[in-house]
Amino acid sequence: MADHRQHEQQHTPGTERGWGETYWDGRYRERARIWSGSANALLVREASDLAPGRALDLGCGEGGDAIWLARRGWRVTATDISGVALERAAAHAAGAGVGDRVEWERHDLADSFPAGEFDLVSSCFLHTYGEFPRERILRTAASAVAPGGVLLIVGHAGWAPWQDVESMDAPQRTVRFPTPDQVVAELELPEGAWEVLLAAEHERVQDMPDGTPGTRTDNAVKLRRLP
Repeated sequence: MADHRQHEQQHTPGTERGWGETYWDGRYRERARIWSGSANALLVREASDLAPGRALDLGCGEGGDAIWLARRGWRVTATDISGVALERAAAHAAGAGVGDRVEWERHDLADSFPAGEFDLVSSCFLHTYGEFPRERILRTAASAVAPGGVLLIVGHAGWAPWQDVESMDAPQRTVRFPTPDQVVAELELPEGAWEVLLAAEHERVQDMPDGTPGTRTDNAVKLRRLP
């Protein structure tokens, strides 16, 4: 997908049949910084009022979300497919004075997943090309939420207006952008065990490739696992 100037975790894991470790390690080596370093705006909005506990950041990239959480008192497990990204994120966390509050783990989420239960599991922009079991990964993410905890899923609602889909090759065009209701349904949550706090689309402004502002539609799902 096209570069984004905001911190969007489209560096999230994919299998080597899609965009996997080799691709992302190479992508991070191209520049000293890929993302803005700021936390995703939806995470900030939806997690600011949560009491700090244990958090899991899926697809942490250069660590913007994990560092923001750690600064607010969370103990964070942050995972990414790229070892290069994880090294960079760890250095940023150390520079921010929160290196001791974050554990960095390399996972291809199609094959492995961090152990444990968490009071917050955050998945922001878990999209990639090629074969990628996103729905299964998000169900695993839901199972990692502790009773009373929160699952936050942020994703794109579709291609950006400036992206030329017709020029993409076939694997790129296979990326699926589910609606908020579809995200909830595909989690296959047990009836009566979860509370839906948010399931909605929203627009935001971000820089287009030419540097001018453009509008993109994303969506967010926030659920609480009942005690």
